[in-house]
Amino acid sequence: MRRLSMTMATALAPLVWGTTYLVTTEFLPPDAPLFAALMRALPAGLLAVALSRTLPRGSWWWRAAVLGVLNIGAFFPLLFVAAYRLPGGLAATLGAGQPLIVAVLAVVLLGQAWSAWRLGWGVVGIVGVALVVLRADAVPDLLGVAAGLAGAASMGLGVTLTKRWGRPAGALAFAGWQLTAGGLALLPLTLIVEGVPTGIDATAVAGYVWLGLVGGLLAYTLWFTGIGRIPVTSAAMLALLSPVVAAALGALVLGERFEPAQLLGFALALSAIVAGQLRTGSAVSRSAPGPQDVPTERRVTEPLAAAGDSVAQAASSAQPSSPTSARSASV
Repeated sequence: MRRLSMTMATALAPLVWGTTYLVTTEFLPPDAPLFAALMRALPAGLLAVALSRTLPRGSWWWRAAVLGVLNIGAFFPLLFVAAYRLPGGLAATLGAGQPLIVAVLAVVLLGQAWSAWRLGWGVVGIVGVALVVLRADAVPDLLGVAAGLAGAASMGLGVTLTKRWGRPAGALAFAGWQLTAGGLALLPLTLIVEGVPTGIDATAVAGYVWLGLVGGLLAYTLWFTGIGRIPVTSAAMLALLSPVVAAALGALVLGERFEPAQLLGFALALSAIVAGQLRTGSAVSRSAPGPQDVPTERRVTEPLAAAGDSVAQAASSAQPSSPTSARSASV
């Protein structure tokens, strides 16, 4: 029962992430995706660090920077390049390859046994997402495809390293370190490429607040808590919820129509997500270090050190308030 509650809390993260496409198109100034990514990461990261009053120590300075770049600072720009150069459905389908990447990296970096179950359902998940969001007129673009694959690989490596290195502080602080590191990496790129967009009104501010506090601070706190407590391959499979629920949101909010093939895709993707949560009996090899083998540095005591875990426990009993937006495979 505890595993189920943690899985449900972790699943809230990709559910929220999918709303990024809808929020960006309906609330934010046009043609400023990097600025939106920056607003999603840096303010939320600084707020989390301030609330937790916990800074990295020792090797965790560079580890937090690496994870922040992989999970956020590099992933966001690659995601937007893919979304802008490819039809959204193709970008989403490439992003759905992340569970397969994590399944391979779990063998290499975590010493887990090969699992035909995980790999097979990972392929089913990709097929399901493709049926939901991919259109017949999608035209591949070499740079866009490369960016989509690189983005999935960046996030997949970040997720796997997060599992390998463990979590040396509360979930709120841990999320804050990575959001801040990723935001700082995005800052010069955003200022050089886009600058600050004009026409930021009250609606745009509300969109940025949603992206930062809910899509950034809350979602990543839940995500990093879940990665530490459920199998990394199971967590990666939950990421398929973003394009699937986002397509549903497009139908409910934007009036998009579903074809029979899309309904089949929904069934396949949801089946893959559920199957990815089942235990298959494959154990982690003792020869490879897992989080329990990594020395945990002493935490700094602060009033909100356990805030992230409290948020995760509270969220596990709540229903997701808004699904995700799909076609840009936003996370």
